[in-house]
Amino acid sequence: MENETKLSIYRAARTIKRKDNTLYNALRSIYEDSIFVGEISQLWPQLPLVANLRCGLWYNPKFHSTCYFKSTDGHTNNWSFNTSRLNFHIALLAGQKGGCIIVDSTRRGKRFPDSMSKTIPIWTCVLNRSIFNYLNTFSNADASLVKQDSNTGCNSHDWDCSLHLPLWVSETEKAAIEDRLEGWTKDLETSGADIAILASCLKKPLRPLWISQKTVIWINEVPDYDSWDFTPIILVSASSTSGVTQHRTTSEFSWNYIPGAGDDEESWARGLSPNLFWNHAYDLISTGPDVCNQKVADIVEKDRVYRARRGQDAPQITIKPSISESSPCLDPLLCSDLSNITISSSDEERGIFWLGSTDLALGSSQIAAECSSNVDCVLNCDQWPISVHHQEAEAYLHLPIVSSKMDRFSLFNNLSSAVNFAKSNLTKGRTLLICCHDGEDISVCVCLAILISLFNDEGLFLASFLCGLLG
Repeated sequence: MENETKLSIYRAARTIKRKDNTLYNALRSIYEDSIFVGEISQLWPQLPLVANLRCGLWYNPKFHSTCYFKSTDGHTNNWSFNTSRLNFHIALLAGQKGGCIIVDSTRRGKRFPDSMSKTIPIWTCVLNRSIFNYLNTFSNADASLVKQDSNTGCNSHDWDCSLHLPLWVSETEKAAIEDRLEGWTKDLETSGADIAILASCLKKPLRPLWISQKTVIWINEVPDYDSWDFTPIILVSASSTSGVTQHRTTSEFSWNYIPGAGDDEESWARGLSPNLFWNHAYDLISTGPDVCNQKVADIVEKDRVYRARRGQDAPQITIKPSISESSPCLDPLLCSDLSNITISSSDEERGIFWLGSTDLALGSSQIAAECSSNVDCVLNCDQWPISVHHQEAEAYLHLPIVSSKMDRFSLFNNLSSAVNFAKSNLTKGRTLLICCHDGEDISVCVCLAILISLFNDEGLFLASFLCGLLG
């Protein structure tokens, strides 16, 4: 009886939480936070507004550009400067415009996501250090006191290479990050990145500044960004940071505010994209919570039909309840909110999707196990092995590639084996199915690597193409 009581309390708590995190609450929270983002952008209207993907893209109807700084690269004891996400275009944009404003958000408990607290400050510092080294290397004067470079207009003598972190990052953590800066700088300089064009574009070193809804700004004393001796990267955390649920009421509706509502959109957006949301923002907000779900479903379906008629990718959005119909629910209206969103496309070849005439196909590992007789060989990139119908050992290869959150280098370390396996089988004229858990993530990356390595711009397999030339 005691266990049943505990289970009922747990279910009640989960149900209440889901009731708070409804679709309308999320969209209304995003809309309210976007007002703050708009106010900040108007303080420096000349600076381009940039969304940090994917969460930041929800918080304004129009961004100048996007960037991708991951919070995992700033997690404590997991700090990283990732050369696969250099975001060079943001540094160049800041150099051209005199700075930029980056928008992101985070869930309850933090004022700023780790992407803003540490990932971006590390990025600015490493870029500054690389530029400093470049200026010293190509200057005619002594490295310790360099005269102004005629090509860049930069003076490396006073070029700031310090690590600038927000005050809430401890000195111990800052020291640990500083110990790694030299190595990250060398990684950037050996990555093949064009430091010269960056040095020619940036007249002043990059430096982050932090603004949240708790930041006090005197409107009549807003400094001109040109007056600073650095190129500002203004980091705006869109959401309020209150640690308690905020119940808000307007003249028409009451709703619960969700900090960082734009995060993890797969779990709540029901196929709605930021672009679709802002195209219909007024209707969605004004109609209220009772009809919001149906309104979103109509918008998403209308957009899907529009794109399908023009031959664009238009997956069908299906909402499947995560709780069986027999499961008790404290509020029947909540059952539509307790759901997982899955995407299913038009079924061709039983879920196997061929890439033109390349003899390459994509699919999920489940489809590969069921339909492996439809292809000559299978490259399984799922974490778990599958049973296939092929008798020959060289017709099946299992590469247990895990997500980047578990191992950043898992995909990179397995690409060589994947390309070699594909080359061996495609040379023999075999068809190849590349699969992963859902057929939409790791398998796509592996397939892209194979296409780049083994096919020309016309989509012809290089071995066959060369044989045709020689023949």
